[in-house]
Amino acid sequence: MAFKHGITVTEISTGARTLAAVSTAIIGLVATASDADATVFPLDTPALVTDVEAAIGDAGVSGTLAHSLRAIADQARPIVVVVRVAEGADEAETASNVIGTTTAEGQKTGMQALLAAQGQLGVKPKILGTPGLETQAVTAALAVVAQKLRGFAYARAVGDTVADAVLYRANFSERELMLLMPDFLAWDTATSANVTSYAAARAMGLRARIDESYGPQKTLSNVAVSGVVGLTKDIHWDIEDMASDAGVLNASEVTALVRSDSGFRFWGNRTCSDDPLFQFESTVRVAQLLADTVARGMDWAMDKPLTPALAKDIIETINGFFLELKAAGVILGANARFDEANNSTASLQAGKLRIDYDYTVPPPLEDLGFNQRITDSYFADFASQLTQTA
Repeated sequence: MAFKHGITVTEISTGARTLAAVSTAIIGLVATASDADATVFPLDTPALVTDVEAAIGDAGVSGTLAHSLRAIADQARPIVVVVRVAEGADEAETASNVIGTTTAEGQKTGMQALLAAQGQLGVKPKILGTPGLETQAVTAALAVVAQKLRGFAYARAVGDTVADAVLYRANFSERELMLLMPDFLAWDTATSANVTSYAAARAMGLRARIDESYGPQKTLSNVAVSGVVGLTKDIHWDIEDMASDAGVLNASEVTALVRSDSGFRFWGNRTCSDDPLFQFESTVRVAQLLADTVARGMDWAMDKPLTPALAKDIIETINGFFLELKAAGVILGANARFDEANNSTASLQAGKLRIDYDYTVPPPLEDLGFNQRITDSYFADFASQLTQTA
């Protein structure tokens, strides 16, 4: 060892880290607006909106953009990534513009531009929608984009009747999608009349508000929707009657828009998942939160020497994050661990480490029952009660 007469300070960087949960409240909105300010909302380009109210002034009055931003602003003030697309000559051309593609030059258009938001704007949309532009093809494509972004999409169930909506629901099997019926009505100051206010836009804004004030473990259902005055179609709802319109829609995994004794609400917790493990919106969104946070929060560990100490630091980091989520009520519990069966000598030697973790998300209280009985037992002390009151 070289001679030294002095002090040496060695910095130790081992130990668990703190994982910061990714934001789940960033909205990705695809809309039309031929008269919008093209410098603020260029076509087929993700545009960052940090002040939704101010952005309405740049959105023009045509198309779906201004109405969608108003619906979102009535619920919350989230970050919104807007992709403006051109209106086509007919519904089919508009749908193609909304779905978009990747050009020969590598530019993403339509909803595909949402995939470029993180690279261009530094934010990743998690709450997705194409309010007022839904067709079966558009919604199917949106669900694919939601899968790629590990996000969640809201879309109107196309159809004029409850029966139509039930049939339409059968077209989808994605856990990242919730269908809604019908739309809301809201007052439009430009026309001084009630106009259609897209259910998907209200859902997106409300979802962001719930995420920010409560968390992704609370579903969209049974939370008051602000800024609306009615529904575009009559939906019968009775909290005790599953044969009502809302009950039939919920049984088919379509979220109904209803008017309760305390205002207008979304009523329904279900996704379009074909896997019962992810039937609830809250389960899907918490699973996405865990996957994104764990994956993106582990860059500090990559390419370090694979030692037992590093594996321990990784496990302790993840379990520390799980304890925070449990304390906040996001999960009921979770645990990360090293499983020897998944980590052979050969795989470890090749620089491969596999950490197992499991978790439990609290389900929404969807079915509450009470047993009511009539009895004569309370007559037993009738005489003594007379004496007490005398």
